[in-house]
Amino acid sequence: MPNDATTWTAISTERIGHVMRINHARPAQRNAESSFLLDELDAALSQAVADDNVRVIIIGGEGAHFSAGHDLKEAQEKRAGFTVEQRFAYEEKRYFDYSLRIWDCPKPTIAQVQGACIAGGFMVANMCDLIVAADDAYFADPVCKTLAAAAVEVLVHPYVMGLRTAKDFLFTGRRMGAEEALKIGMVNRVVPRAELEEATLALANNIAEAAPFALKLTKRSLNRAMDMQGFRNALTAHFDTHQLSHVSDAFNKQRAQAGLDGAIARGRSAVTS
Repeated sequence: MPNDATTWTAISTERIGHVMRINHARPAQRNAESSFLLDELDAALSQAVADDNVRVIIIGGEGAHFSAGHDLKEAQEKRAGFTVEQRFAYEEKRYFDYSLRIWDCPKPTIAQVQGACIAGGFMVANMCDLIVAADDAYFADPVCKTLAAAAVEVLVHPYVMGLRTAKDFLFTGRRMGAEEALKIGMVNRVVPRAELEEATLALANNIAEAAPFALKLTKRSLNRAMDMQGFRNALTAHFDTHQLSHVSDAFNKQRAQAGLDGAIARGRSAVTS
């Protein structure tokens, strides 16, 4: 339950000392990220940033999975007829801007990942500062194959997994298990599933012992180092490229042949197979 007057519908929040845990809370939908969930996640993040008693923020998911990614069923029902301008505005706000707010959050953020962490879920988790993964966690971004789209909206992949691994990962749409993610440095810790919440909280409490202002400045300097290497400009450039892929012949042909129903089925298979 929220620790303030806010009543959430698609997320849940829990304050534990100086740590705020924000969870995707649609387990029956494999924590698919609906527009409402993303709006609430962004609002909860803003509240945690404004609360001086919160020093570290955990982003997780209730149930078996962190997140199966964007809610494609909602997209089919509500946004299938969007114009180019409408799609651009929607995705710029909820996918690109919200993700960068996680990246720019002045407080340390930790993704707590179990089960599926796919596409939009991958994007959210990898905009956090650290990732603690359960041994059953796996990562995937199969949209080149399932939707003929140019990866997800925030191309953080080469920065968190290296260029050649990112190409292999995106070109094939394959899964990456937690141990491989640890080996390449994308994940900071891998723990047994039963210990995930406890281990993530222990890491958050350890970080929370540091002076908040020192943490803020250290994170700012580390992120600036990435920006000096072109991080933000590269993400912005890819977002525009991603939009172009939505009006390609391949995207429209695939949508006409199989529809988003087919993409939803293929995405569900990526979660459960």
